[in-house]
Amino acid sequence: MDFGYFGAAAALGISAVGSAIGLSIAGQATIGSWKRCYMNNKPAPFILVAFAGAPLTQTIYGFLLMNAMLASKAAGSASDWFLLGVGLVCGLGIAASAVAQGAASAAGSDALGETGKGFSQYITIVGLCETVALFVMVFGLISV
Repeated sequence: MDFGYFGAAAALGISAVGSAIGLSIAGQATIGSWKRCYMNNKPAPFILVAFAGAPLTQTIYGFLLMNAMLASKAAGSASDWFLLGVGLVCGLGIAASAVAQGAASAAGSDALGETGKGFSQYITIVGLCETVALFVMVFGLISV
């Protein structure tokens, strides 16, 4: 069995699972915020889609890392066990970032839907959660 390929797949797969969980959390809050707006005869801000979709980018980071891992495997520059470890650990780190980003996005969506204020502050926190995934991806790319 070729564990290097499994590690590359894990980088993408685990990242995508985190994105799906984060999207679910953020999406539910966004829908709830829109519902509250409609119930109060307020316009539903479309900008909440930025919160709902924010955790999707972690799947892209997992994909980029997977491609680098596959190139490293093809070049023979990293061992299979190393690639397995990188894929699992980086995938988990990226996934955790996506889940945290989903939770932060949910709070931002709720607050903006209720008050109509503070988008720049809320999206800053969402971006901080994103930064963790970026760091994990970059360090993973450097290591392979």
